[in-house]
Amino acid sequence: MSHTAHIRSHRKPRRNASKIAMRAGVAGGVLGTLAVAGASGSASAAEPVTQTLELPTLTADMAVQVAQSAEVTQQAAANYQLQAERDAAAAKAAKEAKADLADAKKKAEARKKAAEAARKAAAERASRAAERTALSASTSASASTPAADSGASASVSTGSSTATGSAAAVISFVKAQVGKAYVSGATGPSAYDCSGLVQTAFKQVGISLPRVSQDQSTAGTQVSLSNLQPGDILYWGGAGSAYHVGVYVGDGMFVGAQNPSTGVVERPLSYDPPSGAVRVL
Repeated sequence: MSHTAHIRSHRKPRRNASKIAMRAGVAGGVLGTLAVAGASGSASAAEPVTQTLELPTLTADMAVQVAQSAEVTQQAAANYQLQAERDAAAAKAAKEAKADLADAKKKAEARKKAAEAARKAAAERASRAAERTALSASTSASASTPAADSGASASVSTGSSTATGSAAAVISFVKAQVGKAYVSGATGPSAYDCSGLVQTAFKQVGISLPRVSQDQSTAGTQVSLSNLQPGDILYWGGAGSAYHVGVYVGDGMFVGAQNPSTGVVERPLSYDPPSGAVRVL
């Protein structure tokens, strides 16, 4: 027996024809399925399906949200404006209240000053009244007393001043200015204020006086109103704080630049009794 008779052949057995056919069929089916799927995919790519049913709903919702947002913004702006108006009104009210308070303080201060001025004026009037009473009593006593000799005259008379020398020159000058205008700060020759008239009058006799009434009221020796002599300087108010001056011309009369309404006038002491007098001659 041959040794090769029992050795198996290494060739692969031939496949069964039916199996080959079945496999071919399956492959064809798969390819067909793929072809159908590819055609379906191509059709889907060529004609996309768009769903638009929900778009109106989304658009409407967005419109409502935008409208609500706009309303909220508008309301916030209105609130800001209202707050700004309130703040402005409060600031204005505070400013007006501050101004009213300042005005009230000024008025209160003015009333206080007016009351103080009225008090001082009342005190000065009372002092003048007392001095006038004393002056009247002194004048009456002097007028009733006989002259010591034929060359003497009463201290108060209805005639002209008996002053001589420098006093007579001063008196003559101030009387010559009667009727001229009163102008604040003026020192002549066509207009005067009270201290300007007095200063200019005494300048005629070589006496230099201060310019204002406050200083003129202390420029000489203080004399009693009951012991006046022609040429004495009369003052109204306190010595050193006088607000008006004039010149005593004798016979119970004085000359002064009174005010813009009257100008330079000659008046009796009873017209406006002075507070005091100084003598520089």
